[in-house]
Amino acid sequence: MPSQLAIKSRIASTRSLGKIFNAQEMIASSHIARSRQVALEAKPYVDALNNAMLSLVAHTDIDHPIFRQEQGNNRVAVLSITADRGMAGAYTSNVIRQTEAVLKDLDAKGKKPELYVTGRRGVTYYKYRNRDVEGTWEGDSDNPSVHTAESVSKKLLKAYMTPGTQGGVSELYIVYTEFINMVVQHVRVLRMLPIELVEDQGGDQTDVINDQKVSHQAIALYTFEPNAQTVLDNVLPQYVQSRIHECLLTSAASETASRQNAMHSATENANKLIDHLTLQMNQSRQAQITQELTEIVSGADALKKKKK
Repeated sequence: MPSQLAIKSRIASTRSLGKIFNAQEMIASSHIARSRQVALEAKPYVDALNNAMLSLVAHTDIDHPIFRQEQGNNRVAVLSITADRGMAGAYTSNVIRQTEAVLKDLDAKGKKPELYVTGRRGVTYYKYRNRDVEGTWEGDSDNPSVHTAESVSKKLLKAYMTPGTQGGVSELYIVYTEFINMVVQHVRVLRMLPIELVEDQGGDQTDVINDQKVSHQAIALYTFEPNAQTVLDNVLPQYVQSRIHECLLTSAASETASRQNAMHSATENANKLIDHLTLQMNQSRQAQITQELTEIVSGADALKKKKK
Protein backbone atom coordinates (compact mmCIF):
# COMPACT_ATOMS: atom_id res chain seq x y z
CA MET A 1 0.00 0.00 0.00
CA PRO A 2 1.37 3.49 -0.85
CA SER A 3 2.53 5.68 1.98
CA GLN A 4 0.21 8.28 3.50
CA LEU A 5 2.45 11.06 2.19
CA ALA A 6 2.14 9.75 -1.39
CA ILE A 7 -1.63 9.40 -1.06
CA LYS A 8 -1.94 12.95 0.32
CA SER A 9 0.10 14.23 -2.63
CA ARG A 10 -2.20 12.45 -5.09
CA ILE A 11 -5.28 13.84 -3.35
CA ALA A 12 -3.89 17.39 -3.54
CA SER A 13 -3.01 17.10 -7.25
CA THR A 14 -6.37 15.49 -8.07
CA ARG A 15 -8.20 18.24 -6.20
CA SER A 16 -6.30 20.88 -8.21
CA LEU A 17 -7.19 19.14 -11.47
CA GLY A 18 -10.81 18.92 -10.35
CA LYS A 19 -10.89 22.69 -9.87
CA ILE A 20 -9.51 23.19 -13.38
CA PHE A 21 -12.08 20.79 -14.85
CA ASN A 22 -14.88 22.52 -12.98
CA ALA A 23 -13.73 25.94 -14.20
CA GLN A 24 -13.61 24.69 -17.80
CA GLU A 25 -17.10 23.25 -17.43
CA MET A 26 -18.45 26.57 -16.13
CA ILE A 27 -16.80 28.48 -18.99
CA ALA A 28 -18.26 26.08 -21.56
CA SER A 29 -21.68 26.35 -19.91
CA SER A 30 -21.57 30.13 -20.23
CA HIS A 31 -20.66 29.91 -23.94
CA ILE A 32 -22.92 27.12 -25.13
CA ALA A 33 -26.15 29.12 -25.15
CA ARG A 34 -24.68 31.81 -27.39
CA SER A 35 -22.96 29.29 -29.69
CA ARG A 36 -26.17 27.34 -30.13
CA GLN A 37 -28.22 30.48 -30.76
CA VAL A 38 -25.77 31.80 -33.38
CA ALA A 39 -25.79 28.46 -35.19
CA LEU A 40 -29.59 28.35 -35.24
CA GLU A 41 -29.93 31.95 -36.41
CA ALA A 42 -27.63 31.31 -39.39
CA LYS A 43 -29.68 28.38 -40.66
CA PRO A 44 -32.67 30.27 -42.26
CA TYR A 45 -30.33 32.41 -44.37
CA VAL A 46 -28.34 29.38 -45.49
CA ASP A 47 -31.54 27.46 -46.30
CA ALA A 48 -32.81 30.37 -48.42
CA LEU A 49 -29.57 30.47 -50.43
CA ASN A 50 -29.60 26.69 -50.75
CA ASN A 51 -33.15 26.74 -52.13
CA ALA A 52 -32.15 29.43 -54.63
CA MET A 53 -29.22 27.34 -55.85
CA LEU A 54 -31.39 24.22 -56.10
CA SER A 55 -33.91 26.22 -58.09
CA LEU A 56 -31.16 27.34 -60.48
CA VAL A 57 -30.17 23.73 -61.05
CA ALA A 58 -33.76 22.58 -61.50
CA HIS A 59 -35.14 25.32 -63.74
CA THR A 60 -32.24 26.55 -65.85
CA ASP A 61 -29.95 25.07 -68.47
CA ILE A 62 -26.85 27.07 -67.56
CA ASP A 63 -23.60 25.26 -68.25
CA HIS A 64 -21.61 26.16 -65.17
CA PRO A 65 -18.93 24.22 -63.21
CA ILE A 66 -20.95 24.44 -60.02
CA PHE A 67 -23.64 22.22 -61.58
CA ARG A 68 -21.41 19.60 -63.19
CA GLN A 69 -18.32 17.65 -62.28
CA GLU A 70 -15.33 18.29 -64.50
CA GLN A 71 -14.65 15.17 -66.53
CA GLY A 72 -11.16 13.71 -66.33
CA ASN A 73 -10.27 15.62 -63.17
CA ASN A 74 -9.79 13.26 -60.22
CA ARG A 75 -8.68 15.88 -57.69
CA VAL A 76 -11.03 16.31 -54.74
CA ALA A 77 -10.90 18.91 -51.94
CA VAL A 78 -11.71 17.75 -48.40
CA LEU A 79 -12.20 20.33 -45.63
CA SER A 80 -11.86 18.94 -42.08
CA ILE A 81 -13.21 21.14 -39.27
CA THR A 82 -11.49 20.40 -35.94
CA ALA A 83 -10.86 22.26 -32.66
CA ASP A 84 -8.13 24.64 -31.57
CA ARG A 85 -8.09 23.41 -27.97
CA GLY A 86 -8.36 20.07 -26.24
CA MET A 87 -10.43 19.08 -23.19
CA ALA A 88 -13.38 18.35 -25.49
CA GLY A 89 -13.51 14.59 -25.16
CA ALA A 90 -13.51 12.72 -28.48
CA TYR A 91 -14.64 15.73 -30.51
CA THR A 92 -11.51 16.20 -32.64
CA SER A 93 -10.60 12.51 -32.77
CA ASN A 94 -14.05 11.68 -34.18
CA VAL A 95 -13.65 14.31 -36.91
CA ILE A 96 -10.16 13.08 -37.77
CA ARG A 97 -11.35 9.47 -37.84
CA GLN A 98 -14.15 10.38 -40.27
CA THR A 99 -11.77 12.47 -42.38
CA GLU A 100 -9.38 9.54 -42.65
CA ALA A 101 -12.28 7.33 -43.74
CA VAL A 102 -13.25 9.84 -46.45
CA LEU A 103 -9.65 10.12 -47.68
CA LYS A 104 -9.30 6.34 -47.77
CA ASP A 105 -12.58 5.97 -49.67
CA LEU A 106 -11.53 8.58 -52.23
CA ASP A 107 -8.16 6.87 -52.69
CA ALA A 108 -9.95 3.56 -53.27
CA LYS A 109 -12.02 5.22 -56.02
CA GLY A 110 -8.85 6.38 -57.79
CA LYS A 111 -9.21 10.02 -56.79
CA LYS A 112 -6.56 12.37 -55.41
CA PRO A 113 -7.83 14.12 -52.26
CA GLU A 114 -6.40 17.49 -51.29
CA LEU A 115 -6.76 18.21 -47.59
CA TYR A 116 -7.75 21.52 -45.97
CA VAL A 117 -7.93 21.77 -42.16
CA THR A 118 -9.35 24.26 -39.68
CA GLY A 119 -8.42 24.02 -36.00
CA ARG A 120 -5.02 23.74 -34.35
CA ARG A 121 -5.59 20.17 -33.16
CA GLY A 122 -6.23 18.87 -36.66
CA VAL A 123 -3.37 20.89 -38.16
CA THR A 124 -0.96 19.51 -35.55
CA TYR A 125 -2.19 15.96 -36.15
CA TYR A 126 -1.49 16.03 -39.88
CA LYS A 127 1.76 17.99 -39.62
CA TYR A 128 3.10 15.46 -37.12
CA ARG A 129 2.34 12.71 -39.64
CA ASN A 130 3.91 14.68 -42.52
CA ARG A 131 0.63 14.80 -44.41
CA ASP A 132 0.43 17.45 -47.13
CA VAL A 133 -2.17 20.08 -46.23
CA GLU A 134 -3.21 22.62 -48.88
CA GLY A 135 -4.64 25.17 -46.45
CA THR A 136 -4.93 25.67 -42.69
CA TRP A 137 -6.85 28.05 -40.44
CA GLU A 138 -6.37 28.36 -36.67
CA GLY A 139 -7.41 30.52 -33.77
CA ASP A 140 -11.21 30.75 -33.54
CA SER A 141 -12.70 27.27 -33.78
CA ASP A 142 -15.00 27.89 -30.78
CA ASN A 143 -16.14 31.27 -32.11
CA PRO A 144 -15.68 31.31 -35.91
CA SER A 145 -15.85 34.72 -37.53
CA VAL A 146 -17.24 35.74 -40.89
CA HIS A 147 -13.69 36.67 -41.87
CA THR A 148 -12.53 33.08 -41.34
CA ALA A 149 -15.48 31.70 -43.32
CA GLU A 150 -14.72 34.14 -46.12
CA SER A 151 -11.03 33.14 -46.18
CA VAL A 152 -11.87 29.44 -46.30
CA SER A 153 -14.59 29.82 -48.93
CA LYS A 154 -12.43 31.95 -51.22
CA LYS A 155 -9.59 29.44 -51.16
CA LEU A 156 -11.85 26.45 -51.74
CA LEU A 157 -13.96 28.15 -54.40
CA LYS A 158 -10.83 29.23 -56.23
CA ALA A 159 -9.57 25.64 -56.18
CA TYR A 160 -12.91 24.39 -57.48
CA MET A 161 -13.27 26.98 -60.26
CA THR A 162 -9.69 26.42 -61.47
CA PRO A 163 -9.52 23.96 -64.40
CA GLY A 164 -8.06 20.55 -63.69
CA THR A 165 -5.18 21.19 -66.08
CA GLN A 166 -4.09 24.01 -63.77
CA GLY A 167 -4.40 22.04 -60.54
CA GLY A 168 -8.07 22.64 -59.72
CA VAL A 169 -10.44 20.19 -58.03
CA SER A 170 -13.68 18.70 -59.29
CA GLU A 171 -15.45 18.05 -55.97
CA LEU A 172 -15.62 19.55 -52.49
CA TYR A 173 -16.39 17.63 -49.30
CA ILE A 174 -16.71 19.04 -45.78
CA VAL A 175 -16.25 16.92 -42.65
CA TYR A 176 -17.82 18.69 -39.66
CA THR A 177 -19.76 18.00 -36.47
CA GLU A 178 -23.48 18.72 -36.49
CA PHE A 179 -24.99 20.00 -33.26
CA ILE A 180 -28.15 18.05 -32.40
CA ASN A 181 -28.50 18.87 -28.71
CA MET A 182 -26.36 19.20 -25.59
CA VAL A 183 -25.79 15.46 -25.42
CA VAL A 184 -25.75 14.37 -29.08
CA GLN A 185 -23.40 15.68 -31.78
CA HIS A 186 -22.86 13.77 -35.02
CA VAL A 187 -19.91 13.92 -37.42
CA ARG A 188 -21.23 14.55 -40.94
CA VAL A 189 -19.75 14.46 -44.43
CA LEU A 190 -21.24 17.06 -46.76
CA ARG A 191 -20.63 16.96 -50.49
CA MET A 192 -21.11 20.65 -51.18
CA LEU A 193 -19.86 20.95 -54.75
CA PRO A 194 -20.96 20.27 -57.40
CA ILE A 195 -24.65 20.80 -56.63
CA GLU A 196 -26.52 17.79 -57.91
CA LEU A 197 -30.21 16.96 -58.18
CA VAL A 198 -31.75 13.57 -58.87
CA GLU A 199 -35.31 12.33 -59.19
CA ASP A 200 -36.73 9.97 -56.59
CA GLN A 201 -39.61 7.54 -57.15
CA GLY A 202 -42.18 10.06 -56.06
CA GLY A 203 -41.04 12.64 -58.58
CA ASP A 204 -39.70 15.01 -55.93
CA GLN A 205 -36.16 16.29 -56.33
CA THR A 206 -33.33 15.48 -53.95
CA ASP A 207 -29.81 16.70 -53.43
CA VAL A 208 -26.89 14.44 -52.69
CA ILE A 209 -25.61 14.98 -49.14
CA ASN A 210 -23.45 12.48 -47.25
CA ASP A 211 -23.74 10.21 -50.32
CA GLN A 212 -27.42 9.79 -49.51
CA LYS A 213 -30.60 11.13 -51.08
CA VAL A 214 -32.39 13.74 -49.03
CA SER A 215 -35.92 14.38 -50.26
CA HIS A 216 -37.19 17.90 -50.90
CA GLN A 217 -40.62 19.13 -51.68
CA ALA A 218 -41.22 20.55 -55.12
CA ILE A 219 -38.97 23.57 -55.56
CA ALA A 220 -40.73 26.87 -56.18
CA LEU A 221 -40.16 28.68 -59.46
CA TYR A 222 -37.99 31.79 -59.35
CA THR A 223 -37.69 34.75 -61.68
CA PHE A 224 -34.06 35.75 -62.17
CA GLU A 225 -33.26 39.36 -63.04
CA PRO A 226 -31.46 40.51 -65.04
CA ASN A 227 -30.73 36.86 -65.93
CA ALA A 228 -29.87 33.55 -64.28
CA GLN A 229 -26.18 33.75 -65.19
CA THR A 230 -25.71 37.11 -63.49
CA VAL A 231 -27.63 35.95 -60.43
CA LEU A 232 -25.49 32.82 -60.25
CA ASP A 233 -22.23 34.76 -60.46
CA ASN A 234 -23.32 36.93 -57.53
CA VAL A 235 -24.97 34.27 -55.40
CA LEU A 236 -22.32 31.56 -55.80
CA PRO A 237 -19.65 33.12 -53.52
CA GLN A 238 -22.28 33.93 -50.89
CA TYR A 239 -23.66 30.40 -51.12
CA VAL A 240 -20.28 28.74 -50.59
CA GLN A 241 -19.34 31.14 -47.76
CA SER A 242 -22.67 30.73 -45.98
CA ARG A 243 -22.57 26.92 -46.13
CA ILE A 244 -19.01 26.86 -44.80
CA HIS A 245 -19.87 29.41 -42.11
CA GLU A 246 -22.85 27.32 -41.03
CA CYS A 247 -20.61 24.23 -40.77
CA LEU A 248 -18.11 26.23 -38.70
CA LEU A 249 -20.84 27.55 -36.40
CA THR A 250 -22.51 24.20 -35.77
CA SER A 251 -19.06 22.67 -35.22
CA ALA A 252 -18.29 25.41 -32.69
CA ALA A 253 -21.52 24.67 -30.81
CA SER A 254 -20.68 20.95 -30.89
CA GLU A 255 -17.15 21.63 -29.61
CA THR A 256 -18.45 23.69 -26.69
CA ALA A 257 -21.07 21.08 -25.81
CA SER A 258 -18.48 18.30 -26.01
CA ARG A 259 -16.12 20.28 -23.77
CA GLN A 260 -18.84 20.89 -21.20
CA ASN A 261 -19.81 17.20 -21.14
CA ALA A 262 -16.18 16.08 -20.99
CA MET A 263 -15.31 18.49 -18.18
CA HIS A 264 -18.43 17.51 -16.24
CA SER A 265 -17.42 13.85 -16.45
CA ALA A 266 -13.81 14.70 -15.57
CA THR A 267 -14.94 16.66 -12.50
CA GLU A 268 -17.09 13.76 -11.31
CA ASN A 269 -14.26 11.31 -11.89
CA ALA A 270 -11.86 13.54 -9.97
CA ASN A 271 -14.26 13.69 -7.01
CA LYS A 272 -14.68 9.90 -7.09
CA LEU A 273 -10.92 9.45 -7.17
CA ILE A 274 -10.50 11.82 -4.21
CA ASP A 275 -13.08 9.82 -2.25
CA HIS A 276 -11.28 6.57 -3.11
CA LEU A 277 -7.87 7.98 -2.17
CA THR A 278 -9.27 9.41 1.08
CA LEU A 279 -10.67 5.99 1.99
CA GLN A 280 -7.34 4.40 1.08
CA MET A 281 -5.47 6.93 3.26
CA ASN A 282 -7.81 6.31 6.19
CA GLN A 283 -7.29 2.58 5.85
CA SER A 284 -3.52 3.13 5.77
CA ARG A 285 -3.73 5.34 8.88
CA GLN A 286 -5.92 2.79 10.65
CA ALA A 287 -3.50 0.00 9.78
CA GLN A 288 -0.61 2.07 11.07
CA ILE A 289 -2.42 2.84 14.37
CA THR A 290 -3.36 -0.82 14.78
CA GLN A 291 0.24 -1.85 14.20
CA GLU A 292 1.50 0.69 16.77
CA LEU A 293 -1.05 -0.49 19.36
CA THR A 294 -0.06 -4.08 18.69
CA GLU A 295 3.58 -3.20 19.21
CA ILE A 296 2.79 -1.35 22.48
CA VAL A 297 0.73 -4.27 23.83
CA SER A 298 3.39 -6.76 22.78
CA GLY A 299 6.07 -4.67 24.49
CA ALA A 300 3.99 -4.40 27.69
CA ASP A 301 3.44 -8.18 27.71
CA ALA A 302 7.14 -8.72 27.23
CA LEU A 303 7.96 -6.46 30.18
CA LYS A 304 5.45 -8.29 32.43
CA LYS A 305 6.95 -11.63 31.56
CA LYS A 306 10.45 -10.28 32.22
CA LYS A 307 9.47 -9.00 35.71
CA LYS A 308 7.94 -12.37 36.60
